[in-house]
This record gives sequence, C-alpha cells and structure tokens, in this order.
Amino acid sequence: MPHANARLNPRGRLLLIERVIDQHWPVAHAAKAMGISRQCAHRWINRYREAGPDGGVDVLRDRSSRPHHMPHQTPPEVEEKVLTLRREKRRGQDWIGAELDVAPRTVSRILRRNDVPYLAECDPMTGEVIRASKTTAVRYERERPGELVHVDVKKVGRIPDGGGWRALGRAATSEHRHKKTKIGYDYIHSMVDDHSRLAYSEAHDDEKGATCAGFLIRAAAYFATHGVAIERVLSDNHFSYRKSADFIEAVAAIGARQKFIKPHCPWQNGKVERYNRTLAAEWAYVRAYATNQDRLDALAPWIEHYNTQRRHTALGGQPPTSRLS
Repeated sequence: MPHANARLNPRGRLLLIERVIDQHWPVAHAAKAMGISRQCAHRWINRYREAGPDGGVDVLRDRSSRPHHMPHQTPPEVEEKVLTLRREKRRGQDWIGAELDVAPRTVSRILRRNDVPYLAECDPMTGEVIRASKTTAVRYERERPGELVHVDVKKVGRIPDGGGWRALGRAATSEHRHKKTKIGYDYIHSMVDDHSRLAYSEAHDDEKGATCAGFLIRAAAYFATHGVAIERVLSDNHFSYRKSADFIEAVAAIGARQKFIKPHCPWQNGKVERYNRTLAAEWAYVRAYATNQDRLDALAPWIEHYNTQRRHTALGGQPPTSRLS
C-alpha cells in the first residue's frame, strides 16, 4: 500500500521502469508523462537497478518510515499502564497523563499507535465503538461565572433490586423484559455554568414543567453558595422549558433571562450535553450498583468530586471551583 501522498502505486512504478529500462524512454520524458519529478523517477529506477534481477516488484513497494532505533520511545511498561487505564477507566489523555505523570501528547500517541478509538466514538458503558464523532468548528466560552448556564435532562434506566445486567449478566436479567411492571427511568436534571463548568444535578421521577422549575430554583441556590449569580439560562426546546408557566416564572424569580438553542442543534447546548456524557460514564455506569438507591446516593458525592477535585480538560486540568473567586 503506497503512502498517502504518493503519486504512483507499485503498478505505476513498474510501468515507469518498463518505459525507461525496456523501452529506453528518457527519464525526464517518462517522469513528465506520469506526473512526477525527475528526482522521484530516478529514485525508483536506481532502487530497481540496485536490487538486481532477483529483486522483482517487491523493491517498488513502500518501505517503512519507522526509524531503526528510537532511544526516547516510551518504555513498554508505561505504554501498557496507559492502555490498561484507558481500558478500565475509559478516560482521556489529560486524565491518564496526570495519573501516570506522562505528557498528554505522549498518551495520545500511545493510544493512536495502538488503534485505540476516541472516547466520543465509544459506548460509555461498554467502551465499544458505536458512532462517528462530529465536532463543531466554533468554540465559545463566557467571560465570567453565571453569565450563561446550560440546563438539560438525561434519562437513566433504573436498576432493579438485586442489581441489573451489569451485575448479574444479560441472561440473568432477561426476565425483566417480560414483566408487566416496568422498572422505568430516573430523570437527571443538570445545570452547568458556561465559564467555570460548575455543575449541579438532581434525580427526579419526571421532566414536567413544575419539576424543572423546582430544580432551577434549587440549582440557582446552590450556585449562589459558590458566589455565582445566574444571568441567562440556555436550554433546548423541550415543552417543559419553552411552554411551562412554572419554569418561565422560575427563570424570572432568579433574575435571569431565558434562551433557547436552534431546533435540532444540540451541540449549541454542548456544555451540558458533554457533562451528561461524563455523568453517565463516571457515575451512572462506572460500576455495578446493587440497587437503584445505591446509585442515587452516589450522585451528590460525585458532583462534589466533579466540582472540587476532578481535573477538567477545558480548564487546564483544574476543577471547576478553581475558576470561582
């Protein structure tokens, strides 16, 4: 297989050899006819001649550009630790690099060298590649805390008593699919500050307007304890946000203005959407919980860890509270 920028594949190089050696074309004419430089043509001709009659077509294939000796390559034991952490924790290069005291760029090279897929392409529960990622070209960030907050709701399937399929396996939990009483969902309401990434979440039984309004009031109170006054609230166009009188009154009660993203453009609410993915990977599905209540009890401690200790890539490896005065 030729290099990505090669003008000729092995068949084209053999044709070049035939024209110059067998048909006695001038090298300059053969190179011009095939759209390559004379230097490139001479390189392949000389390589063919040096190999002799026994060289065959194999000498016209690309040689590896890998150096013969790499004294500064990362030791194999460090590389194995990087791959193990990625496989077990499903975290990015910045987190892994800080854990192992290795440069994040080095971690990235190790992951790419071993064909490890990007986290955005993987299922957060299993690590299996399930999607192709789409990134936006324009990235923004507000200048001060509270200038804009993102709100959203994520549905998480409840865990049956005794544990779900992650604890017992698929076969042991297949009977739940045939029960008339459905297990249902927890609705995780979340708010994320655009500047500092300070976050707050609560679990509820629904995403109705009154529930969203109550969450907004409590979230604003939580932000106030960190010295953050909310100015604008950004959300998607869900009925509970756009049409609910309770939610509209709650926005006015905290002294903020309401904003909506463009329909069918969830990346405009990307701060909280990305937080939802982190929430799922590091709290909801990070381990096998015995009961649903066990998982709910772990939510508040995880949020405290997220805000005060967890390293955030967009904040230079610092937690959200590092941006609060």
